[in-house]
Amino acid sequence: MTALLLTALLAAAPDAGGQGGNAGSPPVSVLFVLTDDHRHDHLGCAGHPVLKTPHIDALAARGVRFENAFVTTSICAASRATIFSGHYELSHGYTFGKPPLREELIRDSYPAVLKRAGYRTGFAGKFGVGVPRGSQAEMFDVYTPIDRSPYFRRQPDGTLRHTADLIGDAAERFVASTPADQPFCLSLSFNAGHAEDSDLRDHYPYPETEAELYRDEKLPSIGPAPPKAFDALPTFLQESMNRDRWQWRWHSNFQRERNTRDYYRLLSAADRNVGRAIAALQQAGRLEKTLVIVTGDNGYYMGSRGLAGKWSHFEESLRVPLVVAGPGVAAAPGIAGSEQEAGRDVAAIALNVDLPATMLDACGQSVPEHYQGRSLVPILKGETPADWRTDFLAEHRMNHPRIPKWQGVRGERWVYANYYEQSPPFEFLHDLSADPLQLKNLATDPAFADELDRLRNRSTELGRMLESGDPGA
Repeated sequence: MTALLLTALLAAAPDAGGQGGNAGSPPVSVLFVLTDDHRHDHLGCAGHPVLKTPHIDALAARGVRFENAFVTTSICAASRATIFSGHYELSHGYTFGKPPLREELIRDSYPAVLKRAGYRTGFAGKFGVGVPRGSQAEMFDVYTPIDRSPYFRRQPDGTLRHTADLIGDAAERFVASTPADQPFCLSLSFNAGHAEDSDLRDHYPYPETEAELYRDEKLPSIGPAPPKAFDALPTFLQESMNRDRWQWRWHSNFQRERNTRDYYRLLSAADRNVGRAIAALQQAGRLEKTLVIVTGDNGYYMGSRGLAGKWSHFEESLRVPLVVAGPGVAAAPGIAGSEQEAGRDVAAIALNVDLPATMLDACGQSVPEHYQGRSLVPILKGETPADWRTDFLAEHRMNHPRIPKWQGVRGERWVYANYYEQSPPFEFLHDLSADPLQLKNLATDPAFADELDRLRNRSTELGRMLESGDPGA
């Protein structure tokens, strides 16, 4: 499909009444897929040497893969609230232990806006956000919560089914029951690859379908940062939950072998069910008019630098996969002299806070002025704006005695983090150009005092803007 035709399809999106667009051209629909605890480099299309994700790879092969996609808060609750609301944690205020997401943010969430515009909206999987009573009905026509704990669910006929497959079932039902002339937005939110925290023996339960995968493959080394990087961390990180969960899952060779293979199997199970949703759209004749977005709610250490979980400021925690394909996505030219097109890797910084604006923009809907992200649609069309961001505020504000709070800035070259509740506050400064693995903390080096001061001020500036609700950050 040519970039010109894809752009034309984007222009055919519905107006605020859900019935707009060019005569005879169906509006754009959306399939939004969110995985859990999914590191940015854990996709076949991202170059992973072992992990198989053929269905997501196929989307990347005809669309766009963002090489620099990030969450602004690396924890599921706050990240998912950001995706629904278009606000940073500092603005929406939601994470574990906090009151529900505010009603005005629910009202302007991407599913609620599309539902009012005449879209049929659906959700299946892990919701993960506290909302006022009745909010799901305002957001979704079809709401199918499917949580883990346990991953395997007893069915009415007595059989056990994995949550990844139950989400695939729900996707097929939704597509089959949606009228052919009605645009839709279906959100699939996988529990995979989140560990089963209540089970310290079988951390990553996978479907039997994936049981033979990765049985004999040689695993890549722990990384990207070496385990010895742990020794350079301050005590409050060495004694944090990042280390607790490393002890649970990654500290021995046996643990690492088993849990890595099982984690891969969980991600492959999610990918297989993404394939089921794609096949359902294709069978219904709706795939060509559906924008498909696949991303993760946060990164994952997996033993890198002697840590587990997410929460802190290093790249393994903040970076996530992001693949987009469908109408309005301009692919790269293929082989010289051929009309074929190929997937395109994009270096521009993309954030989870951009996703709701992107979905609404792609569907021809007005983006709420208070959204704090930016639509990725221009980049999907091959036109990165000249004023596109070069840095962003990152944060983690959950009240937990073993997860230190922090705020900072992640830029194209420099990373700054201030763990502001330590006594005294502890700062990090990393130069990604000279030290891409973030092994050196330059915050106490006098040679970098000016850079430290600049980023400290930038963090304060961005924080004030976002806390006041300023969408310009």
